[in-house]
Amino acid sequence: MSISILWADDEIDLLKPHVIFLRDKGYEVQTTNNGAEALELIRDRSFDIVFLDEHMPGLSGLETLARIKSSRPGLPVVMITKSEEESIMNDAIGSNISDYLIKPVNPNQILLSIKKNLENRKLVTEKTTLAYQQQFRQIGQELGGRLDMDGWKDVYRQLVYWELELDKLQDSSMKEIFRMQKLEANRVFSSFVSAHYLDWLRGDAGDKPVLSHTAFRDCCLPFIREEERVFLIIIDNLRFDQWKVLQPLFEEFYRIQKEEMVCSILPTATQYARNAFFAGLMPSEIEKKYPDLWVGEGDEGTRNQHEAALFAEQLRRLRADIRFNYHKILNMNAGKKLSESLSNHLNAPLNVLVYNFVDMLSHARTDMEVLKELADDESAYRSLTVSWFEHSPLWEIIRSLSGKGVSILLTSDHGSIKVNNPTKVVGDRNTNTNLRYKTGRNLKYEADEVFEVRRPSDACLPRESVSAGYIFALENNFFAYPNNFNYYVNYYRDTFQHGGISMDEMLVPMVYMKAK
Repeated sequence: MSISILWADDEIDLLKPHVIFLRDKGYEVQTTNNGAEALELIRDRSFDIVFLDEHMPGLSGLETLARIKSSRPGLPVVMITKSEEESIMNDAIGSNISDYLIKPVNPNQILLSIKKNLENRKLVTEKTTLAYQQQFRQIGQELGGRLDMDGWKDVYRQLVYWELELDKLQDSSMKEIFRMQKLEANRVFSSFVSAHYLDWLRGDAGDKPVLSHTAFRDCCLPFIREEERVFLIIIDNLRFDQWKVLQPLFEEFYRIQKEEMVCSILPTATQYARNAFFAGLMPSEIEKKYPDLWVGEGDEGTRNQHEAALFAEQLRRLRADIRFNYHKILNMNAGKKLSESLSNHLNAPLNVLVYNFVDMLSHARTDMEVLKELADDESAYRSLTVSWFEHSPLWEIIRSLSGKGVSILLTSDHGSIKVNNPTKVVGDRNTNTNLRYKTGRNLKYEADEVFEVRRPSDACLPRESVSAGYIFALENNFFAYPNNFNYYVNYYRDTFQHGGISMDEMLVPMVYMKAK
């Protein structure tokens, strides 16, 4: 079926060469020399795109445009004018036009506008598919090489980029190819981390990455010392791909100075990774140095209730004399209160804000059928994250901070991965309930399906009992007990979990921003 074009211009007779050019290209072109007739034609038949002259007798182009948009809001309209006045451009663009051309126009300008508005998806699909096919081979070669941590970060950046690009397409076969490549990447990454993680902690590895417990000292503190006022925002469980879909919103008000990735410690869980970030210490060091500030797996109480105290101790050890305010937002009302009282907190050079929404979203998606349907796949999960952010008090806070010239450091404690491959584990009743890591006595499991740490001290982790060790799930696996195995698997399969080893959980964003 050919594309149908309506062209309204009071000098339409002078544009016959353009009309013939388009018809020779296979387009159907209906012409008129006034706005009133253009509206009648639109009422009587269907057009794919309208070219509209701004200056016409009777109804002007802008008046005609307003009436078209009221009746056919989705119809692409390209405004054509002799005038270069900014006010006319602003009026046209504000009326949601699809393109703006200034006379005299040549046939190729018209053709480009048609392709941009009507054939864009097809052209983008073809170009994106070809580009990813070429990149697919390159990424595959990199996975077969000897990657260090910087190399893995680059691979993950590429994978996230292509995942977001393929989101825009309807090509399910290409998305399946990507899914398989990402699975393979996480398989190789899991082997890489399993082979090197303990060396990183012992200091034996030459390419030791910035981990949770060194992230503040190595990444945040230098930036804070350079800026007059900084908001350090930790969005719990924010993955790198989620940051990338939020980035355009931030860029309305902030300039991205630098974007890095830091590596979460194991377990990639809030109790461990975020306490390590605030303390500047590994979990076993926190337990030993500040026993009153560490809440273990079997202890009662909230396991991240001492973050402000741990952070104050880290600043003291770093000899960083920085006044700070600490805020933890667990619900919308608390976010609104902070937004309303924001000015009262800007007397301190540093504000630390823990925003616990994305983590709650991932848990709620597991338990609520409606959220499972709304976030059925990775793309929908990212979309839901954006929708939340746009309507959250945090977005109001970000905009207010920009207006006050406050710089932002954005990071997370860990990410999450969509799990769908169960692996059996057996433990006693005191074994923890997390699906991606287990600690307890007498754990039984398939050794080749996990990263095992028999002596917790090797991984700088607390020993929950005399014979307790730790195991971590690899790739997209999750632990399931043999009892009620099928029920357990059906309930948790395709949910977002954290605690184990994958790029999505371990490689988290660290973004430095200055207000525009």
